[in-house]
Amino acid sequence: MKIKLLTVVFVLALLVSSAFFSGCAESETSRLKVVTTTSLLSQIVERVAGDMVDVINIIPPSQCPGHFDVKPGDIQTLSDAELFLMHGWQGEMFTEELIASANNPDLTAVKIDVAVGDNDNWMTPEVQKAAVDSIVAALSQVDSENSAAYEKAAGDYKAVVEAKGKEIENKIAGEDFGSINVMCNEQLTGLVQWMGLNIVSTYGRPDSLTPQVVKDLVDTARAEGVVLFIDNLQSGAEAAVQMAEEVGCERITFTNFPGGYDGTETWEKAIDYDINLVLEAISE
Repeated sequence: MKIKLLTVVFVLALLVSSAFFSGCAESETSRLKVVTTTSLLSQIVERVAGDMVDVINIIPPSQCPGHFDVKPGDIQTLSDAELFLMHGWQGEMFTEELIASANNPDLTAVKIDVAVGDNDNWMTPEVQKAAVDSIVAALSQVDSENSAAYEKAAGDYKAVVEAKGKEIENKIAGEDFGSINVMCNEQLTGLVQWMGLNIVSTYGRPDSLTPQVVKDLVDTARAEGVVLFIDNLQSGAEAAVQMAEEVGCERITFTNFPGGYDGTETWEKAIDYDINLVLEAISE
């Protein structure tokens, strides 16, 4: 009798544990699988979706999207995904080939191309908030059951973005940024303008800086009293080194993507990093 009773208890225990673990597995696999091209996209997905999704970003945040080479692992990642978020930039032309190679009939691919007026720099608060709305719409398109939760988290995050933007504006209010003449990488234009710095001219990637282009930029910088060059980590971290040396002024390098530097994994940390570089440069 005892043996039969022990057998029954053991079988019941197995059934309960099996149900428990299968329930865990079901919970894990039920999460929406999202793939993003850049950290600008992935950090927003993480903020508004949290544990409701599994998100994988494929382009390292310190790398230029235009120089990214697709790896076999990226194809496999996309073949298992349900949502693919990309910017649609010219530098992301690889995405069409990647989608075709993944051969995933269950994949929804969405381009998140946002701008506020003429400003399309995602590091600025207004564009960041617009990006949040577009990403939530994409998430809700493939996962309508969690739409309300996405909207709620999006509202909370946009409040954080709004507060950080005002904090920075207050922080630089007494610095008279409008009188500081700078030259910056063209990809940073919207962000540098938002900060209030006076952009004398912009420049492109290092491979576009021919000797004549450099000479013209240096001549302009001297004539206009440029005191700061601002490089972009993702499209030439040291592009303006020579120009800054010739002009005899400061040079800094922004990250245009969260996670470009250690300690900049979120939008707030990244924009704090950039603005602090400016404040340190003008105080020297």
